[in-house]
Amino acid sequence: MKKPVIALLACLVSLSASALANARFHNEAADTTRITEILVDAASKHFKSSGERVGYIARKFIGTPYAAGTLEISPERVTVNLDSLDCTTFFENVLAMAYTIGEGRTSWRDFIYNLERIRYRNGELNGYGSRLHYICDWFVDNIHRGNIEDATRLFPRINYIVRSIDFMSANRDKYPTLADPAELERIKSIEIGYRNHRFPYIKTGDINGKDTRAALRDGDAIALVTPVKNLDVSHTGFVVMVDGVPHLLHASSASGKVEISSLPLADYLKRNRLLGIRIARLKD
Repeated sequence: MKKPVIALLACLVSLSASALANARFHNEAADTTRITEILVDAASKHFKSSGERVGYIARKFIGTPYAAGTLEISPERVTVNLDSLDCTTFFENVLAMAYTIGEGRTSWRDFIYNLERIRYRNGELNGYGSRLHYICDWFVDNIHRGNIEDATRLFPRINYIVRSIDFMSANRDKYPTLADPAELERIKSIEIGYRNHRFPYIKTGDINGKDTRAALRDGDAIALVTPVKNLDVSHTGFVVMVDGVPHLLHASSASGKVEISSLPLADYLKRNRLLGIRIARLKD
């Protein structure tokens, strides 16, 4: 074996070991078994696109109980809990699994590595502040590293909104970790980069347009744009087609589980007074 290949393998082993050292499981035996089962099953399919992988894996979690705050454990670790999910952990776990399958890998260790790559700035855990808490930050960082594309820009009807994002520091009482002044300052330093942040979105009123519906794909990862003035997105999930109509597959706090919304996506957005959606797709 040539030396460059040996060096590359050594590097990959080192990265994998680092990710595992940072991991925290809710139930290690159950979680690693389920991750492996999902990855092996998905790998046996012949998906034509990353969206098909995402949609298939996302449906595996239907019925999983909802629980908020499963990541809010100190110290910060790459936390895995498949027994209960919120919208963020559901979103991240599905994308990390789909990314792992796209690499031709089926090991739960590779999933942990990719979960860290998707969840943290520059793909590396470095404390609470390195987690990509804001979706705007998540988009910028993951696009920069080639993990996703902002598919919103590919749609026939897009609009732009400008927001100064500082919800976390303005509501520090909602985030126990921000009682630490050093952690608060770190979050503030990130928020500075999102003053007057401009991003594309598709308005709720345009979702039912024939051209927009035709452009939506089963398995599209979507972020739901909130009217809250200092926040960009308040919920995440995936598009699933039900009889050709886009619905939202998400971890629902109202229903207490992962489910496909009974309302079509456009009606769900209207009922919850949401402004529209952003769309991300894994890079094939």
